[in-house]
Amino acid sequence: MPMLDELMPWGTPPLRLGRPWVMAPDTASLKARWNALIRAEGVEQDALFGCTRARTPRSAVSQLPGQATGTVRFVREDGPCPAPVRVTHGAFDQQWLVPDHRLIDSARPELWRVADDHQVFVVEHGWVAEASGPAVGVCAVLPDGRSPAGRPGRIRPLYRRPGGVEPNLAPGLLSALTDRYGHQVDADEVVAWIAAAARSTAAGCVVPLPADPDVWRSGVELGRRMTGIQLRGARGGERPRLPGGRRPYVRAAVPARPDAITYDADDEVLSLGEGRISPVPAEAWDFHVGGVRVLELWFESRTTAAEPGTLEAIRPAFWPQEWTSELLELITVLALLGELHSQQQEFKVGAELELPGVLPPPGSARRPASVLDHHEEGPEGQFALL
Repeated sequence: MPMLDELMPWGTPPLRLGRPWVMAPDTASLKARWNALIRAEGVEQDALFGCTRARTPRSAVSQLPGQATGTVRFVREDGPCPAPVRVTHGAFDQQWLVPDHRLIDSARPELWRVADDHQVFVVEHGWVAEASGPAVGVCAVLPDGRSPAGRPGRIRPLYRRPGGVEPNLAPGLLSALTDRYGHQVDADEVVAWIAAAARSTAAGCVVPLPADPDVWRSGVELGRRMTGIQLRGARGGERPRLPGGRRPYVRAAVPARPDAITYDADDEVLSLGEGRISPVPAEAWDFHVGGVRVLELWFESRTTAAEPGTLEAIRPAFWPQEWTSELLELITVLALLGELHSQQQEFKVGAELELPGVLPPPGSARRPASVLDHHEEGPEGQFALL
């Protein structure tokens, strides 16, 4: 069977942050962490920063594409925190990141150059033996590529250039599929098929291609529903909603410091300490990626205590209202995807399509395109050489 690596040849490893404090579920914590860091000096600043071989406060680093951040060595920084940007963390969590390359070991600038309103990212979740859950995720928000189980996946943009130009697909693939299936196949259709048909194996993510046009059509229809849910209203779509009577609501307010998350399957109640949300379908609670329950991981990332004295320990003193709103949306996303999971499990590809002359793709397709759409400033205000 074809590998996803062959169908979408250009991919990058996950972002390597190097220090966890540059990402958070809220923006106020990031700004407070930044202020604490620039007030510190010398050894104290180094300790708070979390120095690595790739980054220290004295590293000379270029701007991230499209981000108006400083390029002086951070040890001399005295300005305000750059506006945090939304990123997809792991499988379904959405958090905030300080988009400053001086603070990130490797932010994959090639991804930032092509991240716009037209882009869609396909993220491999990584293989875990006997684990249930999807092999790939689809998102419109720049992903960090981290697998919930801690194993690295890969990030594959749908387009190689900004503006939805030049699909990141094996050269000749769209033409071959068009000839086989009898209609014009586009890049969005291929991504929908990947969402429905991709499977994780120890050798990597595989994507069988059917010889039967009817099988392709049914898989694309299922995949479009799956991707529409995951894109959460991006690219002109509608935000996911459960039907009336099945939408989750807050029945008892989430306390200031919820200490545990539990689920009552009989009453379909999700409890966060004394807080109560219902109805929460079992499909949402049981949704796993890489062997990890998504809702538990989301809760733990917001409540697990950080080491005192670190920047990561700067966080909200009380549970913010926006976290509850985000949780309701996440429950909706997982419930809707869970309903489609049984259809995905029953989906059979049958006879496979062979594409001689198309797969494997040429080595040039595995390299990023030359993108010069953004002004990029080099270290200390110099021109960046691309």
